[in-house]
Amino acid sequence: MHSIKLVFIAGLVGLSASQAFAEDAMGTMTMMKAGQVTAIMPDGHMGTMTPDAKMSGEMMKMAKPIKRCMMMMTDAKGKAYMIDTSTKKAQAECEKMAM
Repeated sequence: MHSIKLVFIAGLVGLSASQAFAEDAMGTMTMMKAGQVTAIMPDGHMGTMTPDAKMSGEMMKMAKPIKRCMMMMTDAKGKAYMIDTSTKKAQAECEKMAM
C-alpha cells in the first residue's frame, strides 16, 4: 500500500516537472508588467527589473516608443540579433508570431 502511494506521488512530481521543462523549452512569451525594464545582452541572456520612480523617470527621458512589432533571435552560438521588420512582409510575419 505504501509503495503504491510512493509511485503515485513520484508520478505526480514527474508529470509536473516534465510540464515545467516543456514550457521552458517552448520559450513562452509573456507581457511586461507596467514599469518593468528588460535588458537583452549580445550573448542572448536577458534580465528584467522594476526600477523605483526616480530611476524610471530618468530612463523615460532616454526612451522612445516602439512603432512596430520587433523580433530578436539567437544564432547557434547564442549571440543575439535584432531582425529588421521594416517591410510589410516582415511586419506581417512578426505580428503573426506575436499572436
